[in-house]
Amino acid sequence: MDEVFPRALRPAARGHHGFAAALFEGLLASGLRDVCCCPGSRSTPLALAAASTPGLRPRVHLDERSAAFFALGLARASRRPVALVCTSGTAAANFLPAVVEASHARVPLVLLTADRPPELRGWGAAQTIDQVKLYGDTVRWYVEAPCPDPHDAREDFARALGARAAAHAAGPPAGPVHLNLPFREPLAPEPEPPDAPSASARVVPAAPPPRVLRGTPEPSPALVAEIAALVAGARRPLLVCGPDDSDPALPGAVASFAGAAGWPVLADAASQVRRGPHVRDATILASADALLRDETFAARHVPDLVLRVGAPPTSKACARWLARERGARLVLLDPDGRWADPEQRAAELIQCDPVRLLGALSRCASEGAARSELRADPAWLAAWRTAERRARRALDAALAKEERLGHPHLAVELGEALPAGAVLYASNSLPVRALDGFLPVSARPLRVLANRGANGIDGVLSSALGASAAGAGPTVLFVGDLAFLHDVGALALRDLDCTLVVVNNDGGGIFHFLPIADRGEEVAFEELFAAPHGLDVCEIAAGFGIPAERVETPAAFRAALERAIDAGGLRVVEAIVDRRADVLGHRRLWEEVASALRAGEP
Repeated sequence: MDEVFPRALRPAARGHHGFAAALFEGLLASGLRDVCCCPGSRSTPLALAAASTPGLRPRVHLDERSAAFFALGLARASRRPVALVCTSGTAAANFLPAVVEASHARVPLVLLTADRPPELRGWGAAQTIDQVKLYGDTVRWYVEAPCPDPHDAREDFARALGARAAAHAAGPPAGPVHLNLPFREPLAPEPEPPDAPSASARVVPAAPPPRVLRGTPEPSPALVAEIAALVAGARRPLLVCGPDDSDPALPGAVASFAGAAGWPVLADAASQVRRGPHVRDATILASADALLRDETFAARHVPDLVLRVGAPPTSKACARWLARERGARLVLLDPDGRWADPEQRAAELIQCDPVRLLGALSRCASEGAARSELRADPAWLAAWRTAERRARRALDAALAKEERLGHPHLAVELGEALPAGAVLYASNSLPVRALDGFLPVSARPLRVLANRGANGIDGVLSSALGASAAGAGPTVLFVGDLAFLHDVGALALRDLDCTLVVVNNDGGGIFHFLPIADRGEEVAFEELFAAPHGLDVCEIAAGFGIPAERVETPAAFRAALERAIDAGGLRVVEAIVDRRADVLGHRRLWEEVASALRAGEP
């Protein structure tokens, strides 16, 4: 494996990279030789350490379930412990079937599951589930490791932990061992000054403890008055709508209140607020991701109040902006009282039916005593409306010049081509982000669904086919090749009506958007993260007897998509996208938006 993973990529032994390197040294010392790695971001320190430790044989697998059973067979035949590495979230859950078999069959496995740090657990952070003792009593030994400190990697502890884990796995009795390993960002091996403070020591402005206001299910007049007073006087408010499909009446309620109060609405593509006849009643923004990547615009458009409905936004640019601007009071509106607040920024959590509360606030903003107090500064609304118009024009003009397919093209074309009332199921990773970044506002109804609970890429084909079986409307799945391969067995359900748009960029395109991509060969980026597979999606579909068509240009995609929808049944449209060109295409689009904002054209 030395030719595939050059040993020169070994990062400096500091922070979590030093911890991970020492961990694998301990595993190696206790007889472990093989490591099965699944691509992921949170597991970056583990993947790099596995690939750079002399004496280890790392292999990359695209599917955690398959990886775990591969490791099971390898460990059974070799009679040696085998390590498994995965990122956080449902990736770790996919190890479970093999863990159960290993426990009963006494096969030595060492499960190394990367995790979010403690401060992100239980706050709605993406790809975060409860991984503490995830496999219960099926493992021989479990350890929740500490989050490594940049200045004290505790390498002696990590080395001993690795050696002990492999020894426990080897037995007697042999069996699986689980080490849950939390890591904080930054995950790429970026050097820091020796005197840099640790992540845990960084000082943020103190904030009072959040309040909880409850009114489930019907908000009382007293609660409405209290919340009206809470938001009254905000001159630069924002209504942020994250992924949500809980109530078909919510988009109309959002638009009704925003229109009456003059609030701009930052609508996630999966919020159901961006598409439908209600958009005529308010200023619904679809380009927030591109707008907020421009630092000048972001700095000049800081809100004084943010009312958020639904889950945390998909857009990382939006999430970081809201987290950074501590002057903006964040109020969460959630009927179940979930603390979906990864940055712990919320000042209030309102546990109340959002449709009924927003309806009551709409009446206050239109005719009540609080009418003038609830309304935003008209100049604030006009600024966002102008920025959205400029961004949309810039995006449309730039996309019209592009001849190669990319995720932005696919998102726009899907929005244009799908009939009213269609269901668009989006896979996690790049597809859902592309829709969030580029799907325009339209009065034509479109229901956008995505598995944004734990944000995994597993089971997406089956989920979309299940949605199709509900008969809610024509169904299209927008999915990446790795997520498609994760659940390819679902294609056996050939009697359903669903068009599968599979983006084949030969690997994990999303990793090209992360800092680790800049390290290239130094960190064996292609092998460890992008993980090219070289598989032909049309051939796979043909093996199941499913009609498939391959496209490489925007015009060809639009025509193939329309043919597939018109024909009905289960069909595949394979969209060929170059990973590197796709990244450059995104950046060009963001630059065009920034230029349009600076130029100030109408």
